[in-house]
Amino acid sequence: MGVERESTHIMTWRLHICFSLWLAVPLAAMPVSGRIELRDSKDPAVRKGADYSGVVVWLQPIPPLVANNRTNLTARIDQKNKTFLPHILAIEAGTRVTFPNSDPIFHSAFSNYNGETFDIGLYPPGKSKNVRFSQPGVVRVFCNIHPEMSAVIVVLDTPYYSTTKKDGTFRIENVPAGEYRLRVFHERATEETLSALARVIRVGNEPQVAPPIAISESGYLAVPHKNKYGHDYHTPPNEGGTYPAAVRP
Repeated sequence: MGVERESTHIMTWRLHICFSLWLAVPLAAMPVSGRIELRDSKDPAVRKGADYSGVVVWLQPIPPLVANNRTNLTARIDQKNKTFLPHILAIEAGTRVTFPNSDPIFHSAFSNYNGETFDIGLYPPGKSKNVRFSQPGVVRVFCNIHPEMSAVIVVLDTPYYSTTKKDGTFRIENVPAGEYRLRVFHERATEETLSALARVIRVGNEPQVAPPIAISESGYLAVPHKNKYGHDYHTPPNEGGTYPAAVRP
């Protein structure tokens, strides 16, 4: 009888240790994937080519994470063939973005829209400047010389994000178990449309596949932008490193 009790005690003790160890080991971080489709678009690349790239998808932890204090985060937007590359860039708040000029002409990147305003001024071919983006938000970037140049930087308060490929698929790696609010950004969708698509998902110990998301571009109106002085662009553009008096305030 005593042996039986001792055996039961030992077994219970072992189970307790195993259970405690299991609780001490965190669940493995899992990928979250899904697909997004764009609808009601006037863009030929979307209508004819079914190009659903450039949609930013991110997961906001519930409750939110503490502010990121890292200073070593970097990203890059090149300026080549009078184009910002990439056109859509998602970054975590605190990231420093470099803007190299790979063209044989002057450029002048700036933003005076919602988000983080900046003006890095004129600089010649082969040079580079940088900006640190500390606040979450959407930053629309333009060149003060070339009105056709534009880019969008989506600054996020989470490290869990991705951007869709041409077929609309996305994959966010290494997401710890927990509850998240899934959100999306598309440059040709209204804020109301995007807000309505937010949803809560739970990540466990298996890969998570989010339900398909359809983003409508109806209701979006493209508004021509001004130069950094709030004036119309000079035609033809002055690419030699000086601004005509007509564009100065």
